[in-house]
Amino acid sequence: MRLASHRTLGRLAATLVSLSLATGLQLGLADTASAAVTAGPLFNNPTGTAAEQQAIRTRLLDYIGQSPSGSSIKASVYHFWDEEVAVALADARARGVDVQVMLDESDVSDNPDDSTYGILKTALGTDLGNSSFVGLCPVKKSCLGQPSQGASINHNKFWLFSQLDGAYDVVVQTSANLTPSSYSRFWNDAYVVPNNVALYTAYGTYFAALVGQDWANWQYSYTTSSPYKVYFFPRPADDPSPGDTVTGVLDNITCTYTEGATAKHTKVRVGMFKLTRLAVAQKLVALQKAGCTVDIVYSQTDSGSSSGTWETLHATGGPALRCYNWDDDNDPDTAARIIHSKYLLIEGKYDGATGQKVLWTGSHNYTGPALTKNDETLLKVDGDADHDAYVTDFNAVKAAAVPGTADNTNACKGVTSTPET
Repeated sequence: MRLASHRTLGRLAATLVSLSLATGLQLGLADTASAAVTAGPLFNNPTGTAAEQQAIRTRLLDYIGQSPSGSSIKASVYHFWDEEVAVALADARARGVDVQVMLDESDVSDNPDDSTYGILKTALGTDLGNSSFVGLCPVKKSCLGQPSQGASINHNKFWLFSQLDGAYDVVVQTSANLTPSSYSRFWNDAYVVPNNVALYTAYGTYFAALVGQDWANWQYSYTTSSPYKVYFFPRPADDPSPGDTVTGVLDNITCTYTEGATAKHTKVRVGMFKLTRLAVAQKLVALQKAGCTVDIVYSQTDSGSSSGTWETLHATGGPALRCYNWDDDNDPDTAARIIHSKYLLIEGKYDGATGQKVLWTGSHNYTGPALTKNDETLLKVDGDADHDAYVTDFNAVKAAAVPGTADNTNACKGVTSTPET
């Protein structure tokens, strides 16, 4: 039944893309006005209404529809299995928008029956030298990872729009793939940055590096454009300044401090799909023991391996932990409910200053491959309102988390793998 459904969707999508190319029809947007392009976060709720589940997808469809002739859309996505969004991109190309998409090779090999890639290939072509194209990173390799480091992936999830209604140079950094489970099963976030030439240019330069796939000359980099900072991975093992970006961030936290006569404790919140990097786990435990309040919602760690992050995090005096990895329908063929976001929230004393509210989000899980092998992006945002919006999301995920604190399970401990799609 599932395969028949895929074939039906594929035939429908093929019909729609033909219609789109012939008439310039904008799909999925007929009944909604264009959203104002403002800086800030956006979250889906997989337990909510269809609109709440697809909030990020709907915003991307809106931005694709807003893109005028002569503008450009660039996207780097790990898995893209959504025929309607592909048709919207084909429609944008037909009306004169340059559309460039880079995908991980597993986008095709992991789901060969899905027609999304075929729609993009027909509409955009595959010549990476043209103004529009869909490209794939090499088999079992990220576009910029060193082959000597072993298997890797293009795990990015970002979109760049050169022009929208009343905005230009727009970056959308998200944790969400474009797949059905990303909407209906996974908690995800996105952050929109409009009208920021420096940040947009930095992402564009990184996108060009992904297209070029010149891994031999790739160097880990970052760009600051206040109140933002973005880090581009992989950070190769032989990088001239090796280190762990996330532990470097955590090293800037002061756990206990005073404001006037009031003693305070910095709050650290982590919403993370996979947390298997031992150095990060050890640092989070150390921060809790140093007086920080560390609160973590995660979907997978690892156990009993050389890392053993589950055991490390559960040591006496460690942080508060809740696992969200729930096979709610008892069907192994459907995705479990998880937190798929990858964010870090810091409230308190950071980098020597008190009263700070800072967040980091993006595609970067706290895993070894995310640091040294995969194509990834990590966006830092300084801003009280944005931080507080993420705290609201964090609390919602935490309240919904199953098995929650009873996380001594094979899924939470990584004994059984939790696929991303």
